[in-house]
Amino acid sequence: MANKLLNDARQNKKDEFYTQLSDIENELRHYKEHFRGKTVLCNCDDPRVSNFFHYFAYQFEALGLKRLITTCYKNQTPDLFSQHDCERAISLVYDGDKNGNRVPDPEEIGIHPLQGDGDFRSAECIELLMQADIVVTNPPFSLFRQYVAQLMRFDKKFIIVGNQNAITYKEIFPLIMDNKVWLGYGFKGGAAHFISNYEDTASAGDHRAGMIRVSGVVWFTNLEIKKRNEELILFRNYSPEEYPKYFNYDAIEVGRVENIPCDYAGEMGVPLTFLDKYNPHQFEIVGQSLDLADMTVVKKRLGKSGGGPRFYLEQDGNLRRLYERIVIRRRKPA
Repeated sequence: MANKLLNDARQNKKDEFYTQLSDIENELRHYKEHFRGKTVLCNCDDPRVSNFFHYFAYQFEALGLKRLITTCYKNQTPDLFSQHDCERAISLVYDGDKNGNRVPDPEEIGIHPLQGDGDFRSAECIELLMQADIVVTNPPFSLFRQYVAQLMRFDKKFIIVGNQNAITYKEIFPLIMDNKVWLGYGFKGGAAHFISNYEDTASAGDHRAGMIRVSGVVWFTNLEIKKRNEELILFRNYSPEEYPKYFNYDAIEVGRVENIPCDYAGEMGVPLTFLDKYNPHQFEIVGQSLDLADMTVVKKRLGKSGGGPRFYLEQDGNLRRLYERIVIRRRKPA
């Protein structure tokens, strides 16, 4: 599940999480063939301190980019271009090395003050978005719904960082069901260290100075990647004892992705982490418990609804509420 910090980000508009260069490199190395001849936009990045700008600027020729555009929302920490007003939103345009040193020198980068505050929803930022072929950034967690909606509206390819729980959003899950959005390769262990000034309250012991450890973060994309065509190897056989049916929906419970039975043709409930292994040729996504769970029978049994829609298992005469589940079905069961 996502770290409490991500929930705070949505509720309190705390969005100052900056991605490490190593995490960017680890993910984007899988997409290199998509960048050749393309204009890349990083529209939620202070280009003077952004590791997204750093990655694409220094890899410009190696990736064969056409153009790199970055924008930010009111620069607060000027670094590379400190001669500019830190309260002014700017956009940077880089068309590649001009002097042969294969380094993005300041004089090779076009610096353009923005009229507004650099909000990705503003007219001038949308104009830059329309020039881009691929958008790559870590958008504000609190505005993730609006951000993805804009990308879809303008039919843009993208690779972006997001909260794992965004999978269940009513604006995002239909896109996943329709194979318009899927997960990238992800962060090691499903957690990331972001550069941030917030207090690191994560329970895990891996704390780092000047960073904050956040669990439950993933990469979302709509670019084809190799892992999407890799079949999940299944070796378990179905039995009613090992795979009980839900009390309030006609599907079996599969608590771990590796335990998906190879010989069951019906609907199965699996954790959100299934999407990391999802192959649309192997599985069909039917829905999620948030939408499918029959809470009327739960209320009749318990005398109360028991919170938001979730699947329940009946064990020893008691009902046990489960975490969010995705319901899937095998396309070609053995």
